[in-house]
Amino acid sequence: MRASAKAQDVVRRDTLRFALAALHNEEVAQRRELTDEEIVGVLTKQAKMRRESIEAFEKGGRAELVAKETAELKVIEGYLPQQLDRDEIVTLARAAIAETGAASPQDQGKVMQKLMPRVKGRAEGKVVATVVTELLRGIAGAEPPRTP
Repeated sequence: MRASAKAQDVVRRDTLRFALAALHNEEVAQRRELTDEEIVGVLTKQAKMRRESIEAFEKGGRAELVAKETAELKVIEGYLPQQLDRDEIVTLARAAIAETGAASPQDQGKVMQKLMPRVKGRAEGKVVATVVTELLRGIAGAEPPRTP
């Protein structure tokens, strides 16, 4: 944070301040120091908040706020573990489907329960749920899974 302040990188400085404040608030709430996994969880929440803001600002036609939130998201993502790409999520989802014996979209809960701990902090839940749904529909014969 000091380096970004000295370099007058306002976006990075402010984003780090917000992230540190969120971490501090979580430590106060937990009444103890956070573990590395909990820190990643807090940063993941911060990133998710930025993504939701970007989506809302895009719908509202607020390009300047979209740019600000996007820049903040990039700073936060720099402190998160490498995100899984869709192919890696598909591979992990297929393994979870095989382990749970899921055969239809109604079994999505079982699959997600098995899969989410494996991708925690490395993939957004919305994306994982979409992949699982598509794979389960393909198994049930409703429609083949699609890949972008």
